[in-house]
This record gives sequence, C-alpha cells and structure tokens, in this order.
Amino acid sequence: MRSLYFDELRLGERFTTDTYAVSEAQITAFAAEFDPQPFHIDDAAARASAFGGLIASGWHTAAISMRLIVDGPLQFAGGVVGLGAEVSWPIPTRPGDVLRVVSEILELRPSRSRPDRGVVTVRNETLNQRGEVVQMLVAKLLVPNRPR
Repeated sequence: MRSLYFDELRLGERFTTDTYAVSEAQITAFAAEFDPQPFHIDDAAARASAFGGLIASGWHTAAISMRLIVDGPLQFAGGVVGLGAEVSWPIPTRPGDVLRVVSEILELRPSRSRPDRGVVTVRNETLNQRGEVVQMLVAKLLVPNRPR
C-alpha cells in the first residue's frame, strides 16, 4: 500500500478499514491488565452494572481502532504522527462486535513555518456491525509533503 503525502490529500476524502471481531476473552484480558473495572472483567458484575453486560474498556476500543487505522487504506507518509485528539465513546463495545473505522479528512492546513509538512484533521468513526458509532476520534496529525 502506498503512503499518502499532505499535498495529495483532499478535503472530504473518506477511507474505510477492514474489520476486527472483538471477543469476550480479548475484552477481559485487556481490562485485567490495563482497566480492571468490574464491568470489563466480571460477567456477573457487568450484568448488575449500568451497562447490563460485559463491555470493552474505551482504551481497548481505541487500541483496536488504532490497529485498524495503521493497517488500513489511509497510510500517511511518515506514519500516524499525532498532535492531539478528542475522543468519545457514545456506546460501548461488547463481545461479538465487529468493528471497522471510517476516516474522513476534515481540514488540511499547510504549515506556515515548515513548508515541507502540514496538519491534517481527521475524524475517525469506529463502527460496530450495526453501523453504530462506538468511538469517535477527531485527531490532528502531522503529515509531510512529497519531497521535491
């Protein structure tokens, strides 16, 4: 897959990743190590929680989303170099969900001080198999121009 440079990107371009199936074992393993809250690691406690069942940590959803993005069609030259982001999880990821990420270029801002690069604002929606948004991430990324 070829890498995309700042000067090749277009406002409104959309990119869709492959899918990733989330299992209960993955959810509990991630949570046991990084976010050991009862609704992530214990099925009975999760059923008694406000979520009514086991859910993935938002950070697990973020990690899966990052993997999908890195492996997906929106390959930036120089990699995904983040300058900042805003993230939300409108609904939880659950065991059996099949996730994909749809990315859209929202803004392209050439650097004033460094003409060899620009800042790209991308909205990444992580969707489950029903098309519901489980994560929304709007990120500013540093992307180089094609070398002259």
